[in-house]
Amino acid sequence: MRAFWRARTASAPDSAPRLTFSATVEQALLAASVFFALAANRPFFAAALRGQEVSSAAAWGFVAALVVLLAAAHFLLMGLVATRRTLKPLLAVLIVASALASYYTLRYGVYFDTSMMRNVLRTDFGEARELVSPALWLHLLLYAVLPLALLWRVHVVRRPLLRAALVRAATMLVAALAVVGSVLAVSQPFFALMRNHREVRYLITPGAAVWSLGAVLARDSRQAARPLQPIGLDAAPGPLWSQRSKPMLLVLVVGETARAANWGLDGYARQTTPELAALPALINFSDVTACGTSTEVSLPCMFAPVGRRDYDERRIRGSQGLLHVLARAGVAVHWRDNQSGCKRVCEGLSHDSVKDLAPPGLCHAGRCLDEGLLAGLDQRLAQASGTQLLVLHQLGNHGPSYFRRHPEAFARFEPECRSDDLQRCTREEIVNAYDNALLYTDHVLAQLIRQLAAHADRVDSAMLYVSDHGESLGENRLFLHGIPYAIAPDVQTHVPMVFWASPGFAAAARLDLACLRQRSRASASHDNLFHTVLGLLDVRTSLYEPQWDSSAACRGAPAR
Repeated sequence: MRAFWRARTASAPDSAPRLTFSATVEQALLAASVFFALAANRPFFAAALRGQEVSSAAAWGFVAALVVLLAAAHFLLMGLVATRRTLKPLLAVLIVASALASYYTLRYGVYFDTSMMRNVLRTDFGEARELVSPALWLHLLLYAVLPLALLWRVHVVRRPLLRAALVRAATMLVAALAVVGSVLAVSQPFFALMRNHREVRYLITPGAAVWSLGAVLARDSRQAARPLQPIGLDAAPGPLWSQRSKPMLLVLVVGETARAANWGLDGYARQTTPELAALPALINFSDVTACGTSTEVSLPCMFAPVGRRDYDERRIRGSQGLLHVLARAGVAVHWRDNQSGCKRVCEGLSHDSVKDLAPPGLCHAGRCLDEGLLAGLDQRLAQASGTQLLVLHQLGNHGPSYFRRHPEAFARFEPECRSDDLQRCTREEIVNAYDNALLYTDHVLAQLIRQLAAHADRVDSAMLYVSDHGESLGENRLFLHGIPYAIAPDVQTHVPMVFWASPGFAAAARLDLACLRQRSRASASHDNLFHTVLGLLDVRTSLYEPQWDSSAACRGAPAR
């Protein structure tokens, strides 16, 4: 067999000799597999060794077996599709993918499960731009550009078809035996790791990202080809509708990346919600759990009749949700977005975006401040009729560029991180920027309530705010969000929720606000949202479960 990576020179007319390397397909795959195992999987090895004595011989043996396992497994997967013609395009894609995945795993503690890959696919230009930094370019230079330059110099050796098939079969068999042997050599710690910390498999690079991407594309393509399954076909207005003398409007504000740990109303050391705290009629729910750790998971889940308590992603994504049920009963539903869309929960219903409205002075470089969500609200209230639900989807505290989420006037906690690359800031600066963004959310919500209160003589209105998920700000070296739910820290799942109602709304809904204030101290979750909104707007359907309605015990003369 030819020597591995045997160098040769190739001359061209009127040009200097160029260095190239001769390699068979299998040799190139082996080199790439070893490169991926050693250069792109430091977070995986760190997670696998957590709790072990790193200097012990057993730990080193475990690592050696894992290196063989990763290299052999990647060789097997690539060997299934690699040919002499497809080798270079395949390796080029995987090299870039591994460089990107390893960067974000190292930088932010990202796990590339299906939820994260769905986030990647749904990321818009504004979000992607904020995640690009000089550190990323340096990482790509070392782990993508240089390997690609080397790959470009590879001359792939041609073999007779029969011999190529026999060699491929033999090398695949050896790789399979290496996988089995490496697992058996460290079976006890390996199976304990996979049993107790299954999430670590999503740190394997690039295998996990490729596998998750394929799963998401296959699943989403099937769902996109089918219309959402209708639910709540029996939805109808309740008896209280005929007793209302004024229009009724519920504004549901879907927050973004606000965590309860930094929410002033929840006892945070800083007062990040001063304007809301000054409103005596506001009710704060202090123990609320999110359905997911990313918008892609939480948004469909929180609008479903059964969310995290009986989680079924296929059913949730493939079915209509709360907004469709309300619309079927006659509620005028409108979705206004200042983020990355409604994830199909408003499909077929009235909707617009702040970006398209382009309110003066609030939009820059494809992003708009959340005050744009309130554009035209006074006119909507002046013309209100019937029963309405207005959903406002915030940009909120979406990272990493927290300093871009608020006007300069709200930079009260100094110094704040003013970089898209959080690694360039101290944790104090990151927290300051995050808290300043919360101050702005507090202002937007308080302004919304003031506008609703100003029209209380004509419209019975209420506001319900709940964040979709929380955020990590460097605790345990984790940043941003999207950690697999089973291992997600509390700061990513514990979220703020507040409620305000005008006296007219409370009367029309037969809602005892003092009772609700008492019940706000009990545990709640996104699972309560579907049923609570149905109850507040008095919409009847067999989907309604009163035990999940946070307001049910506080409404007199219930309609059910």
